Amino acid sequence: MIHIVLVEPEIPQNTGNIVRTAAATGSVVHLVRPLGFDTSDRMLKRAGLDYWKDAEIHYWDSFGELKQAYPDKDFYYFSTKAQQSHCAVKYGKEVFLVFGKETKGLPEQLIHDNYANAVRIPMIADTRSLNLSNSVAIAVYEVLRQHNFDGFNFTGHLREFEN
Repeated sequence: MIHIVLVEPEIPQNTGNIVRTAAATGSVVHLVRPLGFDTSDRMLKRAGLDYWKDAEIHYWDSFGELKQAYPDKDFYYFSTKAQQSHCAVKYGKEVFLVFGKETKGLPEQLIHDNYANAVRIPMIADTRSLNLSNSVAIAVYEVLRQHNFDGFNFTGHLREFEN
Protein backbone atom coordinates (compact mmCIF):
# COMPACT_ATOMS: atom_id res chain seq x y z
CA MET A 1 0.00 0.00 0.00
CA ILE A 2 1.35 3.38 -1.01
CA HIS A 3 0.23 6.46 0.89
CA ILE A 4 0.79 9.82 -0.77
CA VAL A 5 1.00 12.60 1.81
CA LEU A 6 0.67 16.21 0.67
CA VAL A 7 1.58 18.68 3.39
CA GLU A 8 -0.23 21.97 2.77
CA PRO A 9 -0.63 21.67 -1.01
CA GLU A 10 -1.31 25.00 -2.72
CA ILE A 11 -2.20 24.35 -6.36
CA PRO A 12 -5.50 22.56 -7.05
CA GLN A 13 -4.44 21.24 -10.46
CA ASN A 14 -1.45 19.44 -8.93
CA THR A 15 -3.62 17.82 -6.28
CA GLY A 16 -6.14 16.81 -8.94
CA ASN A 17 -3.38 15.18 -11.00
CA ILE A 18 -2.11 13.39 -7.90
CA VAL A 19 -5.59 12.05 -7.16
CA ARG A 20 -5.68 10.68 -10.70
CA THR A 21 -2.29 8.97 -10.16
CA ALA A 22 -3.54 7.56 -6.86
CA ALA A 23 -6.67 6.16 -8.47
CA ALA A 24 -4.63 4.53 -11.25
CA THR A 25 -2.18 2.94 -8.81
CA GLY A 26 -4.42 2.05 -5.88
CA SER A 27 -2.61 4.56 -3.66
CA VAL A 28 -4.18 6.47 -0.78
CA VAL A 29 -3.99 10.27 -0.61
CA HIS A 30 -3.56 12.15 2.67
CA LEU A 31 -4.08 15.92 2.55
CA VAL A 32 -2.63 17.87 5.48
CA ARG A 33 -4.25 21.23 6.17
CA PRO A 34 -4.18 24.10 5.59
CA LEU A 35 -4.91 23.56 1.92
CA GLY A 36 -4.30 26.38 -0.54
CA PHE A 37 -7.67 25.78 -2.18
CA ASP A 38 -11.20 24.65 -1.49
CA THR A 39 -11.73 20.94 -2.13
CA SER A 40 -14.81 21.78 -4.18
CA ASP A 41 -12.60 23.90 -6.45
CA ARG A 42 -13.55 23.48 -10.10
CA MET A 43 -9.91 23.25 -11.22
CA LEU A 44 -9.21 20.57 -8.62
CA LYS A 45 -12.08 18.42 -9.87
CA ARG A 46 -11.22 19.09 -13.51
CA ALA A 47 -7.59 17.98 -13.08
CA GLY A 48 -8.70 14.77 -11.36
CA LEU A 49 -11.39 14.19 -13.98
CA ASP A 50 -13.75 11.44 -12.91
CA TYR A 51 -11.13 9.71 -10.75
CA TRP A 52 -12.26 11.31 -7.46
CA LYS A 53 -14.74 8.50 -6.87
CA ASP A 54 -11.96 5.91 -7.33
CA ALA A 55 -9.45 7.43 -4.91
CA GLU A 56 -9.29 7.08 -1.15
CA ILE A 57 -8.62 10.51 0.34
CA HIS A 58 -8.08 11.43 4.00
CA TYR A 59 -7.86 14.92 5.49
CA TRP A 60 -5.69 15.83 8.50
CA ASP A 61 -5.44 19.00 10.54
CA SER A 62 -1.69 18.56 11.05
CA PHE A 63 1.16 16.30 10.05
CA GLY A 64 1.56 15.30 13.70
CA GLU A 65 -2.01 14.02 13.72
CA LEU A 66 -1.27 11.83 10.70
CA LYS A 67 1.97 10.48 12.22
CA GLN A 68 0.15 9.69 15.46
CA ALA A 69 -2.42 7.65 13.52
CA TYR A 70 0.36 5.58 11.86
CA PRO A 71 3.17 5.49 14.46
CA ASP A 72 4.98 2.37 13.24
CA LYS A 73 4.88 2.96 9.49
CA ASP A 74 7.73 3.92 7.17
CA PHE A 75 7.65 7.56 6.11
CA TYR A 76 9.92 8.98 3.38
CA TYR A 77 10.34 12.74 3.06
CA PHE A 78 10.92 14.09 -0.44
CA SER A 79 13.07 17.20 -0.54
CA THR A 80 15.65 18.89 -2.73
CA LYS A 81 17.63 19.34 0.52
CA ALA A 82 18.12 15.58 0.99
CA GLN A 83 21.25 13.78 -0.22
CA GLN A 84 19.94 10.23 -0.65
CA SER A 85 18.36 9.34 -4.01
CA HIS A 86 14.80 8.07 -3.89
CA CYS A 87 16.00 5.05 -5.90
CA ALA A 88 18.55 4.08 -3.23
CA VAL A 89 15.81 3.24 -0.74
CA LYS A 90 14.36 -0.26 -0.48
CA TYR A 91 10.68 0.47 0.05
CA GLY A 92 8.55 -1.89 2.11
CA LYS A 93 5.04 -3.06 1.29
CA GLU A 94 3.38 -0.11 3.06
CA VAL A 95 5.02 3.29 2.75
CA PHE A 96 4.12 6.92 3.25
CA LEU A 97 5.64 9.25 0.65
CA VAL A 98 5.60 12.78 2.07
CA PHE A 99 5.71 15.91 -0.10
CA GLY A 100 5.60 19.59 0.82
CA LYS A 101 3.84 22.58 -0.65
CA GLU A 102 4.76 23.75 -4.10
CA THR A 103 6.36 27.06 -3.10
CA LYS A 104 8.47 25.95 -0.12
CA GLY A 105 8.58 22.16 0.07
CA LEU A 106 8.56 20.46 3.45
CA PRO A 107 9.40 22.40 6.62
CA GLU A 108 13.16 22.28 7.26
CA GLN A 109 12.66 21.02 10.81
CA LEU A 110 10.65 18.04 9.53
CA ILE A 111 13.45 17.15 7.11
CA HIS A 112 16.09 17.64 9.81
CA ASP A 113 14.21 15.46 12.33
CA ASN A 114 13.79 12.68 9.74
CA TYR A 115 16.97 13.06 7.71
CA ALA A 116 17.69 9.31 7.59
CA ASN A 117 14.44 8.93 5.62
CA ALA A 118 14.77 12.11 3.56
CA VAL A 119 15.20 11.46 -0.15
CA ARG A 120 15.53 13.47 -3.31
CA ILE A 121 14.71 12.89 -6.95
CA PRO A 122 17.94 13.53 -8.89
CA MET A 123 18.02 16.55 -11.19
CA ILE A 124 20.74 18.35 -13.07
CA ALA A 125 22.58 21.14 -11.27
CA ASP A 126 20.90 24.51 -10.86
CA THR A 127 17.42 23.07 -11.25
CA ARG A 128 15.24 24.34 -8.42
CA SER A 129 12.60 21.60 -8.34
CA LEU A 130 10.21 19.41 -10.26
CA ASN A 131 6.46 19.89 -10.44
CA LEU A 132 4.75 18.34 -7.41
CA SER A 133 2.46 16.02 -9.35
CA ASN A 134 5.39 14.81 -11.47
CA SER A 135 7.45 14.18 -8.33
CA VAL A 136 4.65 12.15 -6.79
CA ALA A 137 4.29 10.05 -9.95
CA ILE A 138 8.05 9.40 -10.10
CA ALA A 139 8.08 8.30 -6.44
CA VAL A 140 4.97 6.13 -6.64
CA TYR A 141 6.20 4.31 -9.73
CA GLU A 142 9.61 3.70 -8.18
CA VAL A 143 7.92 1.95 -5.25
CA LEU A 144 5.75 -0.06 -7.66
CA ARG A 145 8.79 -0.95 -9.80
CA GLN A 146 10.65 -2.25 -6.76
CA HIS A 147 7.72 -4.54 -6.05
CA ASN A 148 7.56 -5.69 -9.68
CA PHE A 149 4.19 -3.97 -10.20
CA ASP A 150 2.59 -6.73 -8.14
CA GLY A 151 -1.14 -6.85 -8.81
CA PHE A 152 -1.02 -4.81 -12.02
CA ASN A 153 -2.54 -6.12 -15.22
CA PHE A 154 -0.34 -5.58 -18.25
CA THR A 155 -2.58 -7.25 -20.81
CA GLY A 156 -6.02 -5.70 -20.25
CA HIS A 157 -5.58 -2.76 -22.62
CA LEU A 158 -3.40 -4.55 -25.16
CA ARG A 159 -6.15 -6.67 -26.71
CA GLU A 160 -7.29 -3.87 -29.02
CA PHE A 161 -3.84 -3.88 -30.68
CA GLU A 162 -3.64 -7.62 -31.30
CA ASN A 163 -4.11 -8.96 -34.82
